[in-house]
This record gives sequence, C-alpha cells and structure tokens, in this order.
Amino acid sequence: MTQSTFQLLPLPYAEDALSPIISSKTISYHYGKHLLTYLNNLNAAIEGSGMETLSLEEIVKQAEDSLLNNAGQVLNHNLYFSQFQTPDKPSAPSGKLKEAITKDFGSVEAFQKAFQNAGTTLFGSGWAWLSADHNGHLLITQEPNAGNPIRRGLRPLLTFDVWEHAYYLDYQNRRADHLAALWQIVDWDVVAERYNKVFL
Repeated sequence: MTQSTFQLLPLPYAEDALSPIISSKTISYHYGKHLLTYLNNLNAAIEGSGMETLSLEEIVKQAEDSLLNNAGQVLNHNLYFSQFQTPDKPSAPSGKLKEAITKDFGSVEAFQKAFQNAGTTLFGSGWAWLSADHNGHLLITQEPNAGNPIRRGLRPLLTFDVWEHAYYLDYQNRRADHLAALWQIVDWDVVAERYNKVFL
C-alpha cells in the first residue's frame, strides 16, 4: 500500500482574516506559494524513498537531507497556520496548559518574553517552538531551517516562523515587532488541545 499524496492543509480562516497582524498578501505568498512548493517537493521526494506509507510526523522523525527539509517544512507550516484565529477573538492560556506554563516559566508573561527572545535571537532562518517532553514539562527551543522538536523526542505545541518570508512584506526587517504582534492571533484552544491530547 502506498501513501496517498500529501495535500495542502486547508486554512481554518480566510486569507485576509489575520490582518493587520498577518496580511492577506503575506498569507498568499507564505501559504499559497512557499508551503505549496515544499508540499510538491515532498510528494516528489517521497517516491521511492521507502517511506511512502509513513505519516508526515514519522517521515520527519526518520528522514534526512532533502526529504527531511521538505517534510519538516510541510509539518512546521501545518502546525503554524492551524494555530491562529482572527484578531477579534483574543484568547489566553487556560486550564492545565496555563498551569504548566506557570510552573515551568513563572508566568504567561515571562513565557511570552522568553519565547519572543528565542525567535528574535535565532540566527538566520528557522523556528521558535514551545514543546512538551514525555512528562509534560514545557521547553522553548530554537530550530534552524526546517527543524522540528519531534526529532528530539518532544511534542510541538506552538511555533513562530522566523523565516523572512513569514513577515518581510508586513514588517520588513522588524522581526521582533512581528513576533510580539503574533500573540494577538494565537488560538490557545488549539495549543491546549495539542497539549491535552498527550498529557490528559
């Protein structure tokens, strides 16, 4: 049995729904061109790799080189685009997730400051991640290029993309401003669901 061709993740909102935090033009390029290119490259690279029947996560855990780069970028972007909601529906961490954030970082505000710093100080292109280990302990990691914390045995919960194509049309070189603004559109229910799925 062969793996079905991986499909482009449907956005859970309209292309202009995250504006002005992320403009429709950025979504058009970032989702409609960059992610689509990674997806097409993944589908081409998976043929004959011996990993045709694996899930996307399993491919990222096991693959190397070009296959890893493209599979990692598809997984990363799927997690990224599905964690947002419109700016008129602000939310905050709650329940067990908030308890874990407070336990491991001191407060939600301290976590956000540390997370933004991870994204701002990552040299070059890559991702800042909030992940959980097998005990539910939360960690912030920096992953260059197409890196994903599942290769470290962690469960990714939240990510900010710091490749320039994620923010340059809207913020030019002001990466820190972009990261600070993203908190206005994080859907914490999605992040909590990722956490609860494993640890509750």
